[in-house]
Amino acid sequence: MVNRGGLIVVAALLVVGSFAIPAFNGYIERARVSRAVSDIGTMSLELYQWQRSGHDLPANLAEAGIAGVDPWGRPYMYVRAADVSSARLRKDNELVPLNTDFDLYSLGPDGVSALALPAPPSRDDIVRAGNGAFIGVAANY
Repeated sequence: MVNRGGLIVVAALLVVGSFAIPAFNGYIERARVSRAVSDIGTMSLELYQWQRSGHDLPANLAEAGIAGVDPWGRPYMYVRAADVSSARLRKDNELVPLNTDFDLYSLGPDGVSALALPAPPSRDDIVRAGNGAFIGVAANY
């Protein structure tokens, strides 16, 4: 014989769990995005300090003593604008380069990207744009 009270409790827990788990996963993803935004802001400040101390912007982050991986376990992407043609820089909706000094971004949760922000693979990237005036999810720029 099955205890109906026990079945009701189990059913209630399953219903609550079906709402709680996605909410928790959403919280975790928002926390990762917030950390990536903070990391990119901090690294940008470190790059500006490097530059103010009499150096040109570094060719790579390691040259400036900056290291780290994004919240999804991948290295942050850095491109010095002076080293590449504008065709190889990240672009906004109007295909204008996001930055004139350097691009610094995370590939986001999916780990893939494209140079133009409107492209679907780029929508979840965490980007720096407007020479640091914006740092956030590419879809919000």
